[in-house]
Amino acid sequence: MKEIKGPGILLAQFMGDKAPFDNLDHICDWVSSLGYKGIQIPANDLRCMDLDLAAQSQGYCDELVGRCAQRGLTITELSTHLQGQLVAVHPAYDDLFDAFAPTHLHGNPNERQEWAVDQMKKAAVASRRLGLNTCASFSGALMWHLVYPWPQRPAGLVEAGFKELAKRWVPILDVFEDNGVDVAYEIHPGEDLHDGASFEAFLNAAGDHPRANILFDPSHFVLQQLDYLHFIDLYHDRIKAFHVKDAEFLPNGRTGVYGGYQGWQDRAGRFRSLGDGQVDFRQIFSKLTHYGFDGWAVLEWECCYKHPEQGAAEGAPFIADHIITPTEYAFDDFAGGETDHANNARVLGIAQSE
Repeated sequence: MKEIKGPGILLAQFMGDKAPFDNLDHICDWVSSLGYKGIQIPANDLRCMDLDLAAQSQGYCDELVGRCAQRGLTITELSTHLQGQLVAVHPAYDDLFDAFAPTHLHGNPNERQEWAVDQMKKAAVASRRLGLNTCASFSGALMWHLVYPWPQRPAGLVEAGFKELAKRWVPILDVFEDNGVDVAYEIHPGEDLHDGASFEAFLNAAGDHPRANILFDPSHFVLQQLDYLHFIDLYHDRIKAFHVKDAEFLPNGRTGVYGGYQGWQDRAGRFRSLGDGQVDFRQIFSKLTHYGFDGWAVLEWECCYKHPEQGAAEGAPFIADHIITPTEYAFDDFAGGETDHANNARVLGIAQSE
């Protein structure tokens, strides 16, 4: 068995205008002081990195790695969630998702998509230069407005949607293949890849592409009422990244899975800080260890109640406490002994074989 790495932290939710959240050096000092060993860097945030430069310059990437290492930190993955989202956007969401792109691309969905595809390809190269083997992302969505089958979906519509999604992603995945890096899609409501069935449909449309993989985040399974432990059993060979995020689901007579358009505190399904929700992390870490996952356990902090700095401070020891050091021994080795074929035959009541 292999050991999960950690604790790591996704920086995206913490970046801001004031120290220590205003640039990479400052926030690295902060997360290191909290006990984190790895950082997942948002590749869209110039306060953290310049993705265009990282794709061009090995020297820049080496310098970036070195600055983190000086603070006892390893870069775990690049987060390209926003760029990945823009690879596939249904027109109904154009105005909302313009915020994920540079201002000069707003109102130009075709140019915005071209930019996003280029960003993803650059992330493949930058990841290789940074010595990474996984990149975290979103799939984007062409069909999320069709998630509930009313009115009835026309025959072939979903198949056509996944065919188009694969058409957009396969050239990107090929660049990741050339650079020896996996794309780990976060299985997430709002994305076309939001559960196991939809991931399988995409994988089928993409020709079972070896670089199309999974970022496992159990919080989104709680909100959808999916069995996150069985998911690991089914898809462990494709799980290449892990967000440690908690959630709770408290259905009532007013709201359920869909949330009733309510704010987070009033929804039945809510994101919570680690240990405050319902996710069984003991079992998750056990299953991932059982299946040999040796990637990073990365805190993605989101909570409808708790302050982010408190959540971050509590997150590092929580993750560290859940990481399992794999044993080299069986617990009952003391009762064993050397192989004795004659004795085995006597125990079984059979004649000893020649």
